[in-house]
Amino acid sequence: MIPFLQMKPEQIDSLDKHFKSQMETMVQTIQTTPADELLAELVQKAIHFGIKVVIAILIYIVGAWLIKVIKRALGKMFIRRNTDKTISSFVMSLVSITLTVILILITIGTLGINTTSLAAILAAGGMAIGMALSGTVQNFAGGIILLIFKPFKAGDFITTQGVSGTVSEVNIVSTKLVTTDNRVIVIPNGALSNGTIDNYSQQTMRRVEWLVDVEYGSSSEEVRKVLSEISSADSRVLGIATGAPADPMVELNALRDSSVQFIMRVWVKSEDYWQVLWDFNERIYNELPKHGIQFPFPQLDVHINKD
Repeated sequence: MIPFLQMKPEQIDSLDKHFKSQMETMVQTIQTTPADELLAELVQKAIHFGIKVVIAILIYIVGAWLIKVIKRALGKMFIRRNTDKTISSFVMSLVSITLTVILILITIGTLGINTTSLAAILAAGGMAIGMALSGTVQNFAGGIILLIFKPFKAGDFITTQGVSGTVSEVNIVSTKLVTTDNRVIVIPNGALSNGTIDNYSQQTMRRVEWLVDVEYGSSSEEVRKVLSEISSADSRVLGIATGAPADPMVELNALRDSSVQFIMRVWVKSEDYWQVLWDFNERIYNELPKHGIQFPFPQLDVHINKD
């Protein structure tokens, strides 16, 4: 409860008497002080307070300018050192908020307001707000975790929380993704740090896989030969000699109900993944029929016995 509400009746009466005494003293001073002296004192206090206001405004203007200079210098430093955009945007946001709070406290202190009491009030208010906004605090902590462990960086293509996109920005409480159709998705860092993140850009190479179904009766050697020629003819396909984990491979994968299934796997650079997948789909569709290899349709054999 609020301390005032916890006071005893006699304490409230004592406080009321003290307040009345102070007011009576002030009124008596005004009544007994000559008008010219009272006016001079008021003018002096007004001038004194006005000087404080002007100084406080100047401090705020200069402080705001200094904050911009510091942010600009940090930005140039991050660019010069090729700092990850994820880290730079997070640090810039944190520095901006911290310096702004300090500037406000200094400005208020210049006006003669007791900043110690104000800091205590802000601390108490911050605790209350923190309890009310526990989710925001969790998102802030999630941002710190993402910054430390770096499961992705700006520019990476990831899938998380049911959405896919390129990371464009990581700030204090959230991360922005730009989807392939140019939508911006904002994901809270708390959920992001506690969820599954599928990063497609972290590795330099990816494996592409095709499952090719052909009809029964097709020559397995011919199918393997055609698929191998398709992969070997493309310069984007990598092998052990070029640093890939394995060479391209074609194998008979399964004997299905209506088809014989072959599997083909190749390694490519991450940025070539989708284009290679689409190009090979078209080549497989066009090349296999040229060699007499047909794609199957679901079929069912029905046997009728006559008694």
